[in-house]
Amino acid sequence: MTSKFKHDIESPLQKQNRHKAMEAIRIINTLKDDFKNPIESMNYFYKLFEDVFCNQKSLHDGKLKVGTMCIQIPSEIIYALDAVPIRLCNGFYSDDEIGSDYMPQKSCPLVRSTVGHFASGNFSDKPHLIYSPTTCDQKTKAGVTIESFGYEVVDVDFPRVKDSEISREYFRRSIREFAIDLSKKTGNKLNKKSLKQSIAKIGYAQSLYHKLCEYRKKKNIVISGNDMFFVTNAFFFDKIDSWIYACENLLKECKQREDENLFVNGKISPRIVYTGSPPIFPNYKVPIVIEESDGIIVADETCSSNRMFNDRVAVDEWFVNDMLDSMADKYLKACTCPIFTKNDDRIRRIIDLVKTYSADGVVYQAFAGCTVYEAEQRSVLEAMEKEGIPILYIESDYSPSQGGQLTTRVEAFIESLKTRKRIKK
Repeated sequence: MTSKFKHDIESPLQKQNRHKAMEAIRIINTLKDDFKNPIESMNYFYKLFEDVFCNQKSLHDGKLKVGTMCIQIPSEIIYALDAVPIRLCNGFYSDDEIGSDYMPQKSCPLVRSTVGHFASGNFSDKPHLIYSPTTCDQKTKAGVTIESFGYEVVDVDFPRVKDSEISREYFRRSIREFAIDLSKKTGNKLNKKSLKQSIAKIGYAQSLYHKLCEYRKKKNIVISGNDMFFVTNAFFFDKIDSWIYACENLLKECKQREDENLFVNGKISPRIVYTGSPPIFPNYKVPIVIEESDGIIVADETCSSNRMFNDRVAVDEWFVNDMLDSMADKYLKACTCPIFTKNDDRIRRIIDLVKTYSADGVVYQAFAGCTVYEAEQRSVLEAMEKEGIPILYIESDYSPSQGGQLTTRVEAFIESLKTRKRIKK
């Protein structure tokens, strides 16, 4: 007997798309529905993430898509050569599971997830070529694995010492070589006008981020830390003009919410500076637990947010080589990544953020297997203790099974900060 019903068998790619969509929509709905006073203009970002990660919508058809493995690749150069940058750092647990077949089990989940993404080939905007700065060891070695899947990966030399003239000149040459290589691959010549325009446009985008951060310095806060992570993560892949327009609208609504006394924090909600391994969508489990526990993330020191936007390119002479050198200096000197041999700048940055944003404590997340953040936690914890700044260190991964223990530790830390605030009053 033949059944009159036709059953379609789900392909591996369709199954993975479904699992990724489930991961993505759960986080989107959490931020849309579970927090008080949602911001209407954030709907642009929620829909953007839903379109890209649930519906596999392409944003950059007809453009050369340049994948970057880290923030040390200047987007200004990519835009100036009429290509689009797409940052490839990945936060999906479903990709992490695939990546574990290609990377050591004890490797960083961010790197495993990124490799898993390439192994599946499951991109809404598939990069035509990839530039990988030689930052952390695991990302550096991952490039070879990604190449084995049929992608072109170009290494960009990055020094591990930043406070020397040798490193400065080394990275300047590296950025010039990157610009020459990309110019050949795009077939476009890098000229003064286009480079100056792209520096100005990214500088304007950075200024919008800083204007949003001004609202987070105030006693009553109009935008949550998780929403800010959505905004900054969107910069990884969104059309830059669309991102700018959405942020302009978001700023207008922030002003309106301030006038109407619509705030996201309570009277004694502890103010948190977030640092360590970066929150990459949809792996927001630590930031969400913080704010569900009545904390409010007022600032961060991570490469998926503050570190991307904090410093602008400063140009003395508007000639192409001078602009390239200025970009190299910015992407090297301003960086506080723990891959550097000495990283006192990062400790100073965290302390400065605590003071500037009147924070009550610091949450330091390190991914299990992210050796540079794990190694640096001791010096950061000692510095915070010396300054009298409460800090919670959390080791996490992409697995959804960690929730109960994580929630207990974060809630206890938030309650201790509330007690300190009550005593001070």
